[in-house]
Amino acid sequence: MGVIMGELRGTHVPVLLERCLELLAPALGRGGRTIYVDATLGLAGHAEAVLEAHPETVLIGLDRDTEALAHARVRLARFADRVHLEHAVYDELPDVLDRLGYPGIDGILFDLGVSSLQLDAPDRGFAYAQDAPLDMRMDQTRGVTAEEVVNTYGHPDLARVLRVYGEEKFAGRIASAIIRERERARITSSALLAELVRDSIPAPARRTGGHPAKRTFQALRIEVNRELAALETALPSALDALTVGGRMVVLSYHSLEDRLTKAALADRVRNTGPVDLPVELPGSGPTFRLLSRGAELPGEAEVAANPRAASVRLRAAERLDPNATELGRTDRERSRRRVKGMHQPGTGSA
Repeated sequence: MGVIMGELRGTHVPVLLERCLELLAPALGRGGRTIYVDATLGLAGHAEAVLEAHPETVLIGLDRDTEALAHARVRLARFADRVHLEHAVYDELPDVLDRLGYPGIDGILFDLGVSSLQLDAPDRGFAYAQDAPLDMRMDQTRGVTAEEVVNTYGHPDLARVLRVYGEEKFAGRIASAIIRERERARITSSALLAELVRDSIPAPARRTGGHPAKRTFQALRIEVNRELAALETALPSALDALTVGGRMVVLSYHSLEDRLTKAALADRVRNTGPVDLPVELPGSGPTFRLLSRGAELPGEAEVAANPRAASVRLRAAERLDPNATELGRTDRERSRRRVKGMHQPGTGSA
C-alpha cells in the first residue's frame, strides 16, 4: 500500500532546532529577500521553522528521497510562493542554483545521516532492528541496493566497505560470514544480515557499543548512497555559493562526516600566505570564520527529548567580507612587525 501524503510514518523531531535557527538568523534576517538552502530537506522540520522565523526568506529544499519531498510539499504548502523543492543530492547544488537563477545564497543547512522517515519505514531496510528487504537507497528511483552490494562484492571490497565506512574492527570476519551464507542462498533480509553480523563478532565485543550490526548497516548505507563522496564535493560548493555574511551549519552523526566537514572548513579559515612575512599578502587571509570552537555537542535536555540527537556534532561558519578583512589586517601586521623585531640583532633589552 502507498503512503498517504501528509500522514507521516513515525515521528520527526528536528535535531538542535533552536541552535540552528540561532546560528542562521544573522544571515537570513538581515533585511530584504534572503535565500536559504536546506541541503537535506527530509520531513522539513528545520525548513518549516526557518520559513516561519523569516517571512522574506526563500527556501531551496534538496532531497534525493521522493517520498520525503512529497511529505515536505504538504508540510510547506502554506509557504508555496517562496519554496523550491528539488529532487537532487546536495552535490548537485551548483546545477540547481544555476537552473533556478540564484547566483548566491545566504544560508545553508546540512542535516546528514538517515532521516526519521527512512529509519521508521520498515520497508526501506535501513533499520537493523526490523526485518525488511535489503534496499537502503535514499533515492529509490535509481542506484544499486544493499542487497546487490552484499551479494555481489568480493571479500576484499566488502571488507573494505565495512572497515572504512563502518570503522568495523571485525570487517574481515563479517565479510567471510556473508560470503559463506550467500553461497547457500542469496541474502535478501535485513534481519538475516543483522544475525550474521552478530554471530561474526566475538561475544565480549558484542557487550559494548550498541547493536553489533550498527556499524555494518552504516557502512552499507554509505556505500549504496555514495554519501561521503557526495559530501566531499558538496561542502566546498556550498561554501563557494555563500554571499558575504552568509552562514553554513552542518549536523554530522558519525566521525567520517564530521572529519570531512572539519577539513572543508579548515581550508577556509586559515591564512594561506607564508607565515614568516612581516605583512599578510593580499588575498591570503581567511575567507570564513568558525562560529563555534570545535564541534558542538547536544545537551542532556536535547538528547532526552530526542534520542536520535545523541551522536550529533554541529559545526558552523560565516563568510567574511574581504574588504573588512583587509582593514582588520593593520593590527595583525603591527603585531607581526613587533614579534619579528624582537628577534632582530640589537633589539634586546639592556
